[in-house]
Amino acid sequence: MMQKTVKLYDRKKINFDTLFYPSSGMIALLVPIIVEQLLNSLMGMVDTMMVSNVGGEAISAVSLVDTLNNLVILVFSAMASGAVILCSQYIGRRDYETGNKIAEQVVLMVLASALFITAAGLLFRKELLHIIFGKIEASVMENALRYFFLTALSYPFLALFQAGSAFLRAGGNSALPMKISVASNMLNVAGNFIFIFGLHMGVSGAAFGTLLSRIFCMVITLFFLRKPGQAIVIRNWFSIRPDFNLIARVLKIGVPAGIENGMFQFGKLVIQSTVSTMGTVAIAAQAMTNILEYISGILGIGVGMGLMTMVAQALGAGRKEEAKYYIVKCTVLGFAGTLLSCIVMFMMTNPVLRLAGMEEKSAVLCMEMMIVITIVKPLLWPLSFVPDYGLQAGGDVRFSMIVSTISMWGARVALCIFLVRTFHMGPMAVWYGMFLDWGIRSIVFLLRFISEKWIHTEETYGR
Repeated sequence: MMQKTVKLYDRKKINFDTLFYPSSGMIALLVPIIVEQLLNSLMGMVDTMMVSNVGGEAISAVSLVDTLNNLVILVFSAMASGAVILCSQYIGRRDYETGNKIAEQVVLMVLASALFITAAGLLFRKELLHIIFGKIEASVMENALRYFFLTALSYPFLALFQAGSAFLRAGGNSALPMKISVASNMLNVAGNFIFIFGLHMGVSGAAFGTLLSRIFCMVITLFFLRKPGQAIVIRNWFSIRPDFNLIARVLKIGVPAGIENGMFQFGKLVIQSTVSTMGTVAIAAQAMTNILEYISGILGIGVGMGLMTMVAQALGAGRKEEAKYYIVKCTVLGFAGTLLSCIVMFMMTNPVLRLAGMEEKSAVLCMEMMIVITIVKPLLWPLSFVPDYGLQAGGDVRFSMIVSTISMWGARVALCIFLVRTFHMGPMAVWYGMFLDWGIRSIVFLLRFISEKWIHTEETYGR
């Protein structure tokens, strides 16, 4: 009996001469995003290496607080994702007026959300850290409180920068956010040298450098958004008023994406809380491994972020086969990029650990985890994340939210806690749970893509 061949996209229905993003256009869009994400991650690694020279308590505090900070950042990213998807779709339809109106509403939403989260974080930071991380060493908690106070002040600036970058990428301009990010990271590193080593401010110095760099990012981004001739232009900031119809459209995408990102990061907080009970050696090893593993996925993440713009613009113009073509091509790029970056990061692990001055026990534990990650990640990770960016750009955010939440808690968190409590396994339990999560997501998202049920252009527009 002959097996049915699955057609991922129909080449006969694609006019390759009129692609929104031919090969050269894809490179022009994707490379700046990848470079930006890579630099951000490398600067995060440099931050960790600088702080690690202050002591184990300092790096443990920064690691714990950054896990919480990442939860907040993902909430802002969800709103930015909603902006990218909707603005890109309207740009694909050549309806720039509506795209600009949506961008204005996103600005109001992210600013209001960031101010509220900042106020709540500053008022209840001590209680929040105790609830999430439980009983940790007093010196680690003291450093964590100082670090969290200053980083929380940067939330509004970061939120506006992320939104502004999303508007620029929606119009196909990914080079400018990259340039701003490069300048910001250089400012952050310079600030760290001054505040940590020059003024001996410890974790407060690292946080203060981050605060200044995020203020810089916001100011420069908002300045360039005022310039005419772009797909998205925002100039009259103080005349923006709420349009609840448009806000509802953004929330229709942003809320599921926010819940997905929030639950995803909250699950990581639960895992981090489990790791925090293993002692400073395990916390430090896991912190460095998290950074190295994240960097090894930067190429895939950058491809996925660019994929959102490609798919949304194609669907906005009614070109479904072109949207499917972008997802397939970018997923292949994701596999190749992840394999390459995993190999490179594994080769860099030992030198990085030496430069970071990590304690020997933590360094050995980190290397053990990186060996396993380098083998498994290129096989499972690309298919579990890259296509999902495209599915979400098609308006399938609710399905993505449900799958990601169930997989995160039912596989990653559950298996980690089970291995730790039943077999008293160390930080390696985190990665076994993560591998199971990646495998489940890969299968589900592949089947969803083939079904074509992820295309919701009418629903996305709210018509």
